[in-house]
Amino acid sequence: MSHFAATTMHHALRHLGTAWLFTRSDFKTMIFPAMMFGTVVSPHYDMPALFCTFCWLWFHVFQFNVSNQSYSAHEDVLNKPWRPVPSGRISVKDARTLRWALMVFCLGLSSLFGSNVVITSVMATVFIIMNDDLRLSDHPVFKNLCSTGGYVIVEFASLLILSREFALDGTSIKALSCSTLVVLLTVQAQDFADVNGDRRSGRRTLPIIAPEGSRIYMLCALPLISFALASVWSLGPLSSLLFVSMGSWAGIRYYLFRDEIRDEANYRLYNIWILCVHLLPVNARFHALAW
Repeated sequence: MSHFAATTMHHALRHLGTAWLFTRSDFKTMIFPAMMFGTVVSPHYDMPALFCTFCWLWFHVFQFNVSNQSYSAHEDVLNKPWRPVPSGRISVKDARTLRWALMVFCLGLSSLFGSNVVITSVMATVFIIMNDDLRLSDHPVFKNLCSTGGYVIVEFASLLILSREFALDGTSIKALSCSTLVVLLTVQAQDFADVNGDRRSGRRTLPIIAPEGSRIYMLCALPLISFALASVWSLGPLSSLLFVSMGSWAGIRYYLFRDEIRDEANYRLYNIWILCVHLLPVNARFHALAW
C-alpha cells in the first residue's frame, strides 16, 4: 500500500471514529428504540426498508448530536470527556460547520422517501435550532418538550419509511400517542447522571431545581405508567407482571441510588424499559404478549 493510500485510509478511519463517537450514546436512547418501534408498529416492511430507516435515523441523530455537542463541550469535559469536541478530535468551529452540512445532507436523503419525510426532516432541524441555538435546553420544561419532539419525529419518520405509506392506521396512531406521552413524562431520566456538568454550565434541569421531588416523581411515575401501558395494550398476566416490575424497579433505583455511577446504571435500566415500551404494540399486531 502506498504512503498516500495509507494516509487516506488513516484519515477516513479517524473520521468514521469521530462520527461514531458523536452518536455512540444515542444508539440505546434513540436509534434502537425508534427501529424497534417502527418494526413493531408498521403494518408491513422489508429488509431494504429497514436498512433505509436505519440510515435515515443515524444521519439525523448525527446531525442533532454534532449541533448539541458543539454547544455542550464545556460540560462534556466533566460528564463525557470521550466525545469528539472535548477530546480534541474536532474543533467547535468545525463541528458547527459540519452541523449545517449535515442538515443539507439529511434533507437530500429525506427527499428519496417522499414529501412527508422531507417535512419530518425539516421539523427535526427546527427542534435542533430551538434546543441548541435558541438555548431552550437550558429551561427544564422546554428541554423536555424539545426532547419529546425529537423522539416523536424519529419514530414518525421510521413508520413512514418502513411502511411506505402516507396514512397511519389506528394501531400506529395509538402507539405514537403512547410513546409521546411516555417520553414527555419520563425523559428527565437522562438528566440525573449529568447533574454536575449541567450545574457547571448553568443549565437548570429538573434534578437540579428539585433534587428530591424529581426522584420521588420517578419512583411513582415509572410503575404507574407501566401499569397504564399494560392495560392499554391488553397484556397478559405474566407479561404485565414482568413489565410493571421492571418499571417499578427502575423507579425504586432512581429514588434509592443517587451517586453519579449508579445514576448511569439507572439510566441504562430506564433505556431497557423504554425499549420494552416500544415493544408493547406487538400485542396489538400479533397478540404475542397475551400470556
